[in-house]
Amino acid sequence: MPANAHQAPTPADRPTPDLAADLRDVADLLRAWEAPIVVLAHVDPDGDALSSVLTMARALRRLGKRVHAPLAPPRYLAFLAEPGELDEPLSELPDGSLVLLLDTGPARATGAPLEGAALLVNLDHHPGNEGPADVLVVRPELAATAILVKHLVDALGLAWDAHLATPCLCGILTDTGTFRYANTDRHTLAVAGELIDAGVDYADLTDRLQWRHPAYFARLAAVLATMRTSHDGALVTIRQTLALRSALAGDDDSDDFVGVVRYAEGTRIAVYLRETDEGVKLSLRSRDGVSARRVAEALGGGGHEVAAGARLAGVDLDEAEARLRRAVASELERVGSA
Repeated sequence: MPANAHQAPTPADRPTPDLAADLRDVADLLRAWEAPIVVLAHVDPDGDALSSVLTMARALRRLGKRVHAPLAPPRYLAFLAEPGELDEPLSELPDGSLVLLLDTGPARATGAPLEGAALLVNLDHHPGNEGPADVLVVRPELAATAILVKHLVDALGLAWDAHLATPCLCGILTDTGTFRYANTDRHTLAVAGELIDAGVDYADLTDRLQWRHPAYFARLAAVLATMRTSHDGALVTIRQTLALRSALAGDDDSDDFVGVVRYAEGTRIAVYLRETDEGVKLSLRSRDGVSARRVAEALGGGGHEVAAGARLAGVDLDEAEARLRRAVASELERVGSA
């Protein structure tokens, strides 16, 4: 650890939020760090998590830092990473490591041990993230953690080019539904514009993000066949059993299936339930004032107002859906009819 690493002011020392100053402090810590830096996101990374890790790993390597980025991308995002750029899971941290947590949200697993970290820096845009962290910067008003990463790279003083900007823009695109979701605002578009100006081939990137293995479409057809509506059409659900998952070829790149059924007319909340070896994973999307976050929290999960998730351990799909329906009924009662 650098001798003066903890002498710089940190966001916790500042009485009022100042994002630019907070990120300058983080940039100072990263520049001064002489031991390895481990860049982590949550397991089963989405576009924002993977893109934030890739952007920061590339930026830190340009500064000559020893970087570990243990992350396994889903198939449809694997094109972003170069061979050898991402590492295998770590069983323990290198001595003296600074751990940079990105997009982890509250209580989301990183798939790597945090014990023994010399310093934990946590950057996120998920509400409710209270750590773990020695330095915590959480800005829920931002559409993606990749926007925080963009500003941090600016604070590091690095010049943007297509190699650095492409994954960063990808994180913004995936978390805004290519600027279709309600979290898209003027600032989001301005940051995206700066990244495009850095040389990103926008048309190629947006096209590439839609590519899927042919087996994806067979899986999509099978899962869509399970679609059910309830609560007068306000709730739509789809399911994937373990048997279905194992019966179909190819990787399970099905995270975005919930984004298909959320467009069913009249839907206020859409939920994709996936049976796993441990229980059931739920992905939620909502609109019209219905809080996906509140429903997810009622099930032990969390997330954003319109996009959230939860994991129910030790239950089957029927029990998970029964709990979901109760949570949705409570949320619909809270918000009333639109």
